[in-house]
Amino acid sequence: MSGFNFFTKHRTWEDWFGMLLGVLIVVSPWFPFSSHDVMDAERSTMILNTFVVGMLVFGLAQLEYVALQRWEEVGEIGLGLWLMASPFILGYAEDGMLQAWHVALGGIVALLGALQLWQDWRLSDQDLANHPQ
Repeated sequence: MSGFNFFTKHRTWEDWFGMLLGVLIVVSPWFPFSSHDVMDAERSTMILNTFVVGMLVFGLAQLEYVALQRWEEVGEIGLGLWLMASPFILGYAEDGMLQAWHVALGGIVALLGALQLWQDWRLSDQDLANHPQ
């Protein structure tokens, strides 16, 4: 049962992992295995979307590291879900490998945000303020 306790407390490595995910999202359009068959206008929209989502994920993870609040975790869940849906909404789903990466990275961000929200759900504002850094 001690393995379950590992997931009951918000740890700082989760915030660092969130920052790493943000960086991976920002650089994902340039992964060497993604095809560049998407048209220029669609590609620039996709790159802008990926950059904004990645920077927001990175920024929210940094905020969690510095000053833990529940809204940051809800924001991460929303950003993860948006990243998962963006290949279909913005029209670059035909780039199969990039679509797979965005769905996978978005899913990980959403799951990490949900885990952190679950860990912090019953904490008081004082306990959130005392989050170790």
